[in-house]
Amino acid sequence: MRLGASFIAALVMPFFIPSASLADSRNGERIFLNRCAMCHGSDVRGTGPLAKKSNPPTPDLTTPEFKKRLLDYPGVIVSSIILRPNGDLIPRTLRENDVNLPAFAWTVKDFRDLNEYLNGVISKAR
Repeated sequence: MRLGASFIAALVMPFFIPSASLADSRNGERIFLNRCAMCHGSDVRGTGPLAKKSNPPTPDLTTPEFKKRLLDYPGVIVSSIILRPNGDLIPRTLRENDVNLPAFAWTVKDFRDLNEYLNGVISKAR
């Protein structure tokens, strides 16, 4: 009987526990290309058209240092969006370069999708 209960629990748990496997990296890619690539570049190496126009310049997210940071703190991507550790750097860079980026109503799923997409791209980068 115990085995049956464990089996049922294993079947229903994915519906109650958020999982990266439920993330949609295609949505994450769409968000990244529309909102982040202008600075980070489509290759996430800090090669976008606005990359050198911010101070400090946009970082390369594929460096060993960033990969280690991502390993040590898996939430670094999402927290950087929410907490803005560089203050108004992003909005100021956009403003100074006449880029009007429409407001975006982030959802938890959007954060999860973006994180999934970037983790995949960064982990494959050499």
